[in-house]
Amino acid sequence: MKEYESYMSEITLKYKASGVVTTQIKGSDDSYKLLKQMYDEDTLEYCESSIVIYLNQANRSIGWQKLSQGGISGTVVDIRMILVTALKCGATGIIVSHNHPSGNLKSSDADDKLTKQLNDACKIMDIKLLDHIIVTAESYYSYSDEGKL
Repeated sequence: MKEYESYMSEITLKYKASGVVTTQIKGSDDSYKLLKQMYDEDTLEYCESSIVIYLNQANRSIGWQKLSQGGISGTVVDIRMILVTALKCGATGIIVSHNHPSGNLKSSDADDKLTKQLNDACKIMDIKLLDHIIVTAESYYSYSDEGKL
């Protein structure tokens, strides 16, 4: 075997299912119920956060990721970070979410732009953006239910 000398770092990937019971997502109600458990109740109405759920082909949860926590009126959602994680865990579908501390269920222009960009990027990687859920303490807004995906 040839020995290779390099100053370049080796990239490795490991994934091990933890034996945790997975949840099947059948619609936006299921997504909201699951997401509400992931958001910090103490800050849900104070600052914006973003959470992503990664799913397999059967829409069963592989895992979730708190992508970011921002300020009162915004948080950073990096599409590349979402896709990196999706590819690493073999996800075929994702549900992205963020909360509106104001309780306003209306999507903003920035929310709409992000959703379109993320959906376009997911299509390139053959990953389905199943929904973008805006979470509030009382209810939710689903891009999928509104026909925006």
